[in-house]
Amino acid sequence: MSTNIGEGTKENKMGVMPVNQLLLNMSLPMMVSMLVQALYNIVDSIFVAKLSQDALTAVALAFPVQTLLIAVGTGTGVGVNSLLSKQLGEKDMKQASRTAMNGIFLAVMSYIVFVIVGIVGVRPFYASQLKEPDSGIFTMGVQYLTIVCVCSFGLYAQLIFEKLLQSTGKTLYSMITQAVGAATNIILDPILIFGLFGMPKLGVAGAAIATVIGQILGGTLGLIFNLVVNKEIDLSVKGFRPNASTIANIYKVGVPSIIMQAIGSVMTYGMNKILIAFSETAATVFGVYFKLQSFFFMPVFGLNNGLIPIVAYNYGAGKRSRVIGVIRCSLVYAFLLLFAGFVVFETVPALLLGMFEASDEMLAIGVPALRIIAVHFLVAWFCIIAGSVFQALGNGVYSLVVSVARQLVVLLPVAYILARLGGLHAVWWAFPIAELMSFGVSSFFMVRIHKNVIRNIPDKM
Repeated sequence: MSTNIGEGTKENKMGVMPVNQLLLNMSLPMMVSMLVQALYNIVDSIFVAKLSQDALTAVALAFPVQTLLIAVGTGTGVGVNSLLSKQLGEKDMKQASRTAMNGIFLAVMSYIVFVIVGIVGVRPFYASQLKEPDSGIFTMGVQYLTIVCVCSFGLYAQLIFEKLLQSTGKTLYSMITQAVGAATNIILDPILIFGLFGMPKLGVAGAAIATVIGQILGGTLGLIFNLVVNKEIDLSVKGFRPNASTIANIYKVGVPSIIMQAIGSVMTYGMNKILIAFSETAATVFGVYFKLQSFFFMPVFGLNNGLIPIVAYNYGAGKRSRVIGVIRCSLVYAFLLLFAGFVVFETVPALLLGMFEASDEMLAIGVPALRIIAVHFLVAWFCIIAGSVFQALGNGVYSLVVSVARQLVVLLPVAYILARLGGLHAVWWAFPIAELMSFGVSSFFMVRIHKNVIRNIPDKM
């Protein structure tokens, strides 16, 4: 019998359950956990903002490196998730276990890289963004980001073990690891930042410590759940050797995903450079925007985490109708989530910014910024789901092309030009412009992958 929480065995659930019910069964726990994670991201910055706007700016400027940290772990996990789910669909349990162990090995290697980044790269990173490298922003930012990088082993453990649980359909356990980690962060944040209950007042360093403690707890729970309930894969280190062929197959899907998200890191860094030329407050607004938009985008990413293994499994099992059906359901749910985000950003931007102790200058810059940027929500839903479909069907390079075109070929150059021609207010229009381009390219690739891949999948009962 399967140990999974849900209806029936793995085969019945992934290959037989009605696709809408299956998508909700797989995605809702992850959507809830990612909502909790998004709430943590917002609450974390709310607490930091109570220290000072400089503290909020210091944390906001760390976002490109934090994005890169998550990009490497999540991208590797996407590769493991897609390959492992396909192997389970093909009933190749031995190879599935090999894929899982190689995924854990890659997570360890990734952590080692970011320890080095934390030790030697953080100071020059902050110095490159600030007009005054010896400012309070610099000092607080270096403290914060060094802790996050050097102690990122918890993050990488959490990400890989969650992906293993998701690959075998145990999304409730994945939700628990994320929710417990995020809740720990939220509880520890005010205690360590402000020195409550006899603890020392650590400021932004306290926010970083709360973050890594939550990640370590989430990673530990993920390991325990995999060892206890994830019987489809064998996580044994006895006789393990890294396998070049398996690693290559993981990164066939994973590297495009890593690069896609890493491009987001480059984009954020570039936008910070453009905005800080106007004022540090403009860069702070941009950082706050990313915190706020996560409340709507993170559930869509949770939806993706449920979508990818379903598509990959039924692709491997040769069930075309189920592949098409779950893609259609995902598009509907993604639209509803981001349309809700669009409405909120358009109607109450001042209220959103007010949560971060916004000054008059921050409100003057931020209110029009949020309203303009939110226009791209109206098309982003399609682009996000399309990218996940490309990855699940082994064509992650399509997602890579779309991401490069959107963020490097269009968004940054357009933002730079608009900054020169129209000033700060015009810069924010780069986001809707770039998203329209992304929609066009994603639509082209979706038609192509339907013709060349989906249409050729057999439709077994």
